[in-house]
Amino acid sequence: MQQLTRQEVHQRIAAAGLKATSQRMVVYEAVLELHDHHPTAEEVYQQLKPANPSISLGTVYKALDAFVEHNLVLRVLSEESGKRYDANTMPHSHIYCSNTKEIIDFEDPELEQLLATFFRKRAMSNFEIKSVAVQLTGNKVEPDKQISISQVTK
Repeated sequence: MQQLTRQEVHQRIAAAGLKATSQRMVVYEAVLELHDHHPTAEEVYQQLKPANPSISLGTVYKALDAFVEHNLVLRVLSEESGKRYDANTMPHSHIYCSNTKEIIDFEDPELEQLLATFFRKRAMSNFEIKSVAVQLTGNKVEPDKQISISQVTK
């Protein structure tokens, strides 16, 4: 994910309909910085605390909740029911590794299309789908190695 300037962070928050306060800006910058990790609110707080001693954990939670509500970040649930945050708001799924506690983005346009078609055919009434995602949960067989995904060709 690209590094944003302070002005771009301000513009992104304001464009989402939120007031770009200094606290919201540093929280958003921390989520962007920690995006590969899908941080918890506590991890964002720990990242910010040394340079921002007056910031509280409650402020971090409130900012993250506002970001989720205004589609600046996604909330991702881990196996332990913990809330983690994802700065990648493009359609994608996740792989959650139970033994290493990693959450890995999984982008596959073919899967996105299959899911959208599947639910469109179900013609649900009184429910508007905003997004569809899959979360795979499992364990790394070899925890020191990266997860790799191969394309199977017909």
